[in-house]
Amino acid sequence: MVFSTAFPIVYCDDLPRSLRFYRDLLGFRVTFSHPEQGEPGFVALQLGEGAELALADVRDPEAVPLHGKTVRPASGHGFELCVYADDVDDAVTALRAAGVPVLAEPADQPWGDRMAYVEDPEGNPVMLCAELMLEG
Repeated sequence: MVFSTAFPIVYCDDLPRSLRFYRDLLGFRVTFSHPEQGEPGFVALQLGEGAELALADVRDPEAVPLHGKTVRPASGHGFELCVYADDVDDAVTALRAAGVPVLAEPADQPWGDRMAYVEDPEGNPVMLCAELMLEG
C-alpha cells in the first residue's frame, strides 16, 4: 500500500473571509472549487509546489464529512498551519496592516528559525517562519 498525498481541511464559519486570508494575504492559489458557480462550499488551495490545504464551509451540507462526526473540536484549536516566508518581520507587518491579529511577534528560535504567529479568520494560529542565516 502506498499513500500519495495529504492535506488538511479547515472547517470555516465564514469561508469567503478565510479564502481571502489564505489566497489574498498568504498567496495560496485556488486549484479546485465546488460548486464551480456561485459561493463555494469547498475550496482546495496550493502554495508553491507542494503545500496544500482545503477550506470547507460548515454550513454547506455537501461540505460536511460523510463520517458523521462533528467538524469542530470540543475545545481549543485542533489545527495550526506553518507557512515559511522569506521575511517574517515583513510578513507580520503586512498582515497586521491588513487587520490580521498578531498572536506572537517575530523572534529568533534556538533551532535556527525566526517565528511569529498570526490568527486566521476562524481563530486558528498560523505560524510564520523563516530560516535564519546562521554564521559558522
